Amino acid sequence: MAEETIFSKIIRKEIPADILYQDDLVTAFRDITPRAPSHILIIPNKLIPTINDVEESDELALGRMFTVAKKLAEQEKIAEDGYRLIVNCNSHGGQEVYHIHMHLLGGKPLGPLLMD
Repeated sequence: MAEETIFSKIIRKEIPADILYQDDLVTAFRDITPRAPSHILIIPNKLIPTINDVEESDELALGRMFTVAKKLAEQEKIAEDGYRLIVNCNSHGGQEVYHIHMHLLGGKPLGPLLMD
């Protein structure tokens, strides 16, 4: 079984977070170290350590992450100008918390990603 993370405690509301959305599949909250004016983390409520651990049974929750991202982008008034969604996988991909999560970033021009 995967080790519990700080995100598990946020889902259960054992530690404080600015939760913007929560249902039976996903939870979304503001990042405590924002990299853009709007920086929200969207996570499945089920602990899935990395994208490499995703199973077919996770498809509904992963799809919900995208529909919640769209809804939150609209609420944050960043949908029209645009935003970025990022999911990191393992250390070379920049993953720091081993509970998959999607970063929703917007509110300013983000520029191109480095692809080298």
